[in-house]
Amino acid sequence: MEGTTPENAYDPTSVERWAPEPDKRPGRTAFQRDRARILHSGALRRLAGKTQVVTPGTRSHAWDASPRTRLTHSLECAQVGRELGAALGCDPDLVEAACLSHDLGHPPFGHNGETALNEFADDCGGFEGNAQSLRLLTRIEPKRFTDEGSVGLNLTRATLDAATKYPWPRGAHPTDPASRKFGVYEDDRPVFDWVRAHAPAGRTCFEAQVMDWSDDVAYSVHDVEDGLHAGHIDPNCLHAEPERQAVFEVAVGRYVPAGTDPAELGEALDRLQDQEWWPHGYDGTAAAQARLKDATSQLIGRFCLAAEGATRAAYGAGRLTRYGAALVVPRETRMECAVLKAVADRYVMQRAEQERLRADQRVIVVELAEALTARAPDGLDPQFRALFDAAADDHARKRVIVDQIASLTDASALSLHARLTGHM
Repeated sequence: MEGTTPENAYDPTSVERWAPEPDKRPGRTAFQRDRARILHSGALRRLAGKTQVVTPGTRSHAWDASPRTRLTHSLECAQVGRELGAALGCDPDLVEAACLSHDLGHPPFGHNGETALNEFADDCGGFEGNAQSLRLLTRIEPKRFTDEGSVGLNLTRATLDAATKYPWPRGAHPTDPASRKFGVYEDDRPVFDWVRAHAPAGRTCFEAQVMDWSDDVAYSVHDVEDGLHAGHIDPNCLHAEPERQAVFEVAVGRYVPAGTDPAELGEALDRLQDQEWWPHGYDGTAAAQARLKDATSQLIGRFCLAAEGATRAAYGAGRLTRYGAALVVPRETRMECAVLKAVADRYVMQRAEQERLRADQRVIVVELAEALTARAPDGLDPQFRALFDAAADDHARKRVIVDQIASLTDASALSLHARLTGHM
């Protein structure tokens, strides 16, 4: 059976596909096929046109490396996840496939676009980037068709499960009913229920936990690196008490459990600043770039080794896969990661020009949704036009419009908005 070599001995149900199909080239594992399908997908390529944090063209030195996009972030997350997963006994191709998939459903303009689309789609199930990723992988991205229609990339059960950060529908968070996070729309429940057929309710598999931590590690570290490159972050400010407190307020509001003592965050920042490799300054010279890159590597290694060591201490030296373990990340490590997220948030995302940009982007998404609603199927790509024409009711047609907007890059959203509204 596909995917059951001695080196990759996952349970046979893990390598099943929604629509059975033969392997075109014997010798590959099921998870190697999954990874290849994602790497070759148009959805992954489109992430190159979606901003991560720093907008291209905002730095003073044109010869600096370009800021990260959703694509480069996904590739870096995949590298981190592949190595951490392999060290813990996961199939590395499976973890890499999940990491490559984790941001596919993000719309143009990132979380800002996500918020605007969620408001527009409130009466047809809302919008959530992770639920959109599952929809894209199992329905929208054209690769395999059955008599019933598209089955997307037709990935294995284990890969789809590993790519699912929030394995519950809207409003069904297992511990926080007020949470806006969810992983499946109601009309995608059949494939979701198939993916989760053998899974404990509300629990993410081990590979998904590795993916999630790799995502946190990659974006917390790299967002700070990009902020330093762009000149938005001065690490010397983090020695001043008022600036430190401002960072801790951001962390408490967004990145750590309620009730966290800011003093704990101060200790986390102190630990990082005490490291010999910590970037205490950055002037853009080649030597400074090298020191910053070393700090980036050191941080990633620090966070991954902490998780690996704590998980091994809890579960021993065997292979850890699926629902046989839970990733253990020490609280001190989570606090350090949260401080980095808060630094990028405070000095990059909260800049006045960024808020103005986000306001403009929200208007773009809202007006685009209104224009497509008024004019559809005009304005829809052929793939979505056909789905719109075949939709059973207004809610289904609205979901098609949401799918179309979510598939756009930042630039294509601006272009389509200009064409449909006449606003340049």
